[in-house]
Amino acid sequence: MQSESPSETDHNGGPGHDPAPLNEADRARAGFYVLLSRLLAEPPSEELLVQVRALEGDESLVGTALARLAKLAKMTDEQSAYDEFSLLFYGKGEGGEVLPYASYYLTGMLNDKPLADLRGDMAELGIARGDLNKEPEDHIAFVFEMMHGLIVGSFGAGPVDVNRQTEFFNKHIAPWAMGFFEDLEDAKSATFFAGVAGLGRVFLEIEQDAFRIAA
Repeated sequence: MQSESPSETDHNGGPGHDPAPLNEADRARAGFYVLLSRLLAEPPSEELLVQVRALEGDESLVGTALARLAKLAKMTDEQSAYDEFSLLFYGKGEGGEVLPYASYYLTGMLNDKPLADLRGDMAELGIARGDLNKEPEDHIAFVFEMMHGLIVGSFGAGPVDVNRQTEFFNKHIAPWAMGFFEDLEDAKSATFFAGVAGLGRVFLEIEQDAFRIAA
């Protein structure tokens, strides 16, 4: 399949599927989800680092986080990003400093009930995983790619309404992703990925507030 992110969930829109146009706010939200998904799915390529270096910020909290990430990307090459990613998420054959899975954060174990619950909702929403990435679906990059797909309408007939987005966010992201980003930002091996985590943390705060208002 072809996807904007390498975490490889299948987009089951069918032949000729053309997602409905999005408003500016939803385009921005979708962009943050897919950017974070791509950065956390695998070590970033030089092409992706070039894109991140070109990001521009402003005086808002998220703009400041974007500017910080762009600055860190300018100080990072592909090999150092690979080495940092490996230490953070793979370690030296014993697991990395941070485990990016909902099951781990919610139960202390891998491949546990949160993964089963997510798979049930994936089936209901028409989301099938691809074959290229062997990580469990409750990996942070998978879940963020799914949220991106719900916003832009990659799965099924089109974008899901805000109530269904809120339900998915509150069930599969809000209970644990902030803790993950805080741990990643504080990790000993994190330099570039501390900037990724900072952006993720600020973005999630904005999403939580927006969903709270919508409710």
